[in-house]
Amino acid sequence: MRPVSRPPVRLYCFPHAGATSLVYRGWQPLGEPHLLVRGVDAPGRGTRRQERKAAGFHALVRCMAEQVVADLLTERERTPGLRWATFGHSFGATMSLAVAAEAARQAGVAPERAVLSGAVPPGLQRPGALLGSVPDEELLARTAADGGTPSAVLADPTMGRILLGMLREDDAVRAEFAQEARGLRVDFPLTLIAAREDVHAPPEKVWQWTAHSTVPARRVGIDGGHFAAVRRPEDTLATIVDDTDPGEG
Repeated sequence: MRPVSRPPVRLYCFPHAGATSLVYRGWQPLGEPHLLVRGVDAPGRGTRRQERKAAGFHALVRCMAEQVVADLLTERERTPGLRWATFGHSFGATMSLAVAAEAARQAGVAPERAVLSGAVPPGLQRPGALLGSVPDEELLARTAADGGTPSAVLADPTMGRILLGMLREDDAVRAEFAQEARGLRVDFPLTLIAAREDVHAPPEKVWQWTAHSTVPARRVGIDGGHFAAVRRPEDTLATIVDDTDPGEG
């Protein structure tokens, strides 16, 4: 990448269901100098594990937006003109857009854009049977088949129990998306990333996020399955640089 000619972008990244901001730790050196990657955790999880958990979609959005705003305002004091954007994959995509909208309202500073990966919009999401009713063994098998969780986590009984708890917590929030996030609409651009072999979020459904912004969205099709975008962070970050700093990648 070339030297930065504009202030960098603070990129707030939201994890998929059952994960924490740890999944984005390896992204930090890959994004510099254009993108300053910062993972965002829900209260009670990861870097915020000592905090009380938020109850429900709207409470979770508010708590995560407050974290983003506090960090953004602090960083803008150090780096005047610092810009920001969000990225979210799967479950994290809906959360990233909702938090971006709320953080923009709180801070009075709109993001450069929100990048949504591997997720269908709320109006197309169907909660189905909550994961609380799915036996542990079956849920672990489903998670292994999706390929987004390290085998060491799945094989460790203690870590497996923690994972199952987080998956079920996130699933309860996801069940609210169809009703509570259906009307979400923003005035900043979106980048939509869809993997061509993704059985959970096929491109033709991912593209329907365009209805959630008043400005045109960029559509990016990639090869691979559901976790392709997070398995190839260099490519994903290059896409975001192209959209926030054209010609700088």
